[in-house]
Amino acid sequence: MKKKKKLELIECSGTPYEIGKQYGTACHGSLVTSINAMVAEYSKSQNASKQDMIAVVKKYVPLVEQFDPELIDTLKGQADGAGITFEEVFLLRCCFEMTFYYEHMKTLCTSFAVTGRVTRGGKTIIGQNYDYSPGNPLDMVKTKRADGIKQLSLVLHGAAELTLNSAGIGMVLNVVVSPIKEQRLVVPSLCIIPKAMRQERIGDALGVFCTAGRSLMHYCLASKEGDIISFEGYPDDFSVLPPERDMLVHANHYHTERFKKGELVYMGCPCSYIREPRLRHLIETHYGDITVEMMMKFMSDHNNYPHSICTHPLVSDLIPGETIASIIMVPEDNVMYVTGGPPCQYEYIEYKL
Repeated sequence: MKKKKKLELIECSGTPYEIGKQYGTACHGSLVTSINAMVAEYSKSQNASKQDMIAVVKKYVPLVEQFDPELIDTLKGQADGAGITFEEVFLLRCCFEMTFYYEHMKTLCTSFAVTGRVTRGGKTIIGQNYDYSPGNPLDMVKTKRADGIKQLSLVLHGAAELTLNSAGIGMVLNVVVSPIKEQRLVVPSLCIIPKAMRQERIGDALGVFCTAGRSLMHYCLASKEGDIISFEGYPDDFSVLPPERDMLVHANHYHTERFKKGELVYMGCPCSYIREPRLRHLIETHYGDITVEMMMKFMSDHNNYPHSICTHPLVSDLIPGETIASIIMVPEDNVMYVTGGPPCQYEYIEYKL
């Protein structure tokens, strides 16, 4: 019998600052826990203090101020609502970029988008397993912006937003690791998502990623009209990947040939090359008849356990991450299904936009 964990729905509305302050007030515990966990992790593994880390991320602030002033206002609101500093909130938004300063990461994810000929009735379905350090906070947030755009987001460790908006656009992601020596000072990956997901057309959302998406992230987008597209970022380049046979599947290694040289698939953890073809095989085996329920089952798959689609930690692992949440969206229906832990152990709970 699977566990049932329904996340409290946090509702925020108004200006960017007001939305941020409401989130910060309601999710004070998540923000503080995430900050403390991040600082403790880097202090233990890399001998880095909070002051050291904040000094690093301050370099990114001017870039975000220019790219998305609304996000800066939102983060200031979060800080005020939670009673912490702006720099601490901003630190969470740079959690992946910190890898290139301290060479330490625990994120492994498997994502997909299917539509048209793949699914029963032609429904568009997009989702992923989000793998991270065990015990990181999860928040369900429904936002109504002053311009009328509504968003439903699963927020992980106070910063990573997997979002479905009222225009019928859904987004999931995977980290892809390019060589440390080639990194640039760019807009942090988790600071690009909010602007992209304020867009009302999938092409405009993709355009935001093409403008600023660099370094270490794969983003996958789907629309209620049936469009699916994905984007791979590199320190000084990007690549847009179209679907193949109405299907996109991605893990933590590059598909773009020119990006493969020197890629670091998680410091010697090559399970990305197993998880991706495994999920692709499961989908292709049922091509033309894929449903939400079927994808829920696939995301619980344990082939190559514990480094499987549904990931579990081992004490001896160099990268002891696990699937802390699984998410599936149907943009046409304005619905999101989320587990409060590994999908092999937790039921998917429905949340409506």
